[in-house]
Amino acid sequence: MEGLTALLSAQAYALAIGVLLDLALGDPVYRFHPVRLMGASLTAIELALRRVGADGYGGGIALFVTLTGLWLPIVALAQMAIAALGAWPAWIFHVFVLYSLLAFGDLLRHVWRVEHALTRHGLTAARTAIGRLVGRDTDRMDEGACRRAAVESLSESLPDGFVSPIFWYLLLGLPGLVVFKVVSTMDSMVGYKTARYLRFGWCGARLDDVMNYLPARLSWLLIAVGAVFVPGCSPAKAFAIGYRQSGLLPSPNSGWPEAATAGAIQCRLVGPIWKEGQMVTDIWIGDPNDPPVSTRTDLMRAITVVVIAGLMSVGLAIGAL
Repeated sequence: MEGLTALLSAQAYALAIGVLLDLALGDPVYRFHPVRLMGASLTAIELALRRVGADGYGGGIALFVTLTGLWLPIVALAQMAIAALGAWPAWIFHVFVLYSLLAFGDLLRHVWRVEHALTRHGLTAARTAIGRLVGRDTDRMDEGACRRAAVESLSESLPDGFVSPIFWYLLLGLPGLVVFKVVSTMDSMVGYKTARYLRFGWCGARLDDVMNYLPARLSWLLIAVGAVFVPGCSPAKAFAIGYRQSGLLPSPNSGWPEAATAGAIQCRLVGPIWKEGQMVTDIWIGDPNDPPVSTRTDLMRAITVVVIAGLMSVGLAIGAL
């Protein structure tokens, strides 16, 4: 048991290499990707639970317990089996699982595609690119709205896609990272406020809120510190606006990094958002005296600040290890 614990525990060098692979290569695309397999197993378990009438709160809890009870042993047994081949294969497997469960490099690439589309191919291409990141009507979006949505997606996803996985890996090793990805997958697949998922998806949505609670607030602080190193950014605004306006968005967590980013780059975010022909919000976050995000410079500042914040979270984790 001690040997297995050591194999699954957080490792500084593994984290450093996993992050470098994620940033350099993006999310690996292959048939047996762990998140893809988690999604497939979630769908199968959900169908089985619904067949027996477990489609309410209890069914959602059972989904979490079953998924966790499935994936923790899978990762542990695979790590043990590969460890029988030697220390290096076990370490490589550890790094590969870690790399596969981070999702920052791909997000940066998606955000960059929006800017590339705007500068090279025009607004129609940019609307198509941003449509891969956000679930809102894109036909009403101008260039500024496309860039705002890209910045919002980037900052909102900093905790969920990067800081939170590193946080739980630091605390609990690969098992903590696996449980976080199970919860994140549940939230993305069943955590909807629809008639079908309002009760069944409650467990996944609330667990996702809980597991992102501290990392989201840590992201706020990291963005404020990161703003120190970017010309034209304001660490004071990042800290103050992140604190004051974090509650303006419906999520208990996403408002912290989004408001902090708006303050850091000294531009307002959000604005009018339309879904299925209906305006769902027209709120703005950021200093009322600042202009909305609209230019390439605004987007590049946001990318730089968020990347610095993400790298600082890695540095803190490695230092702790």
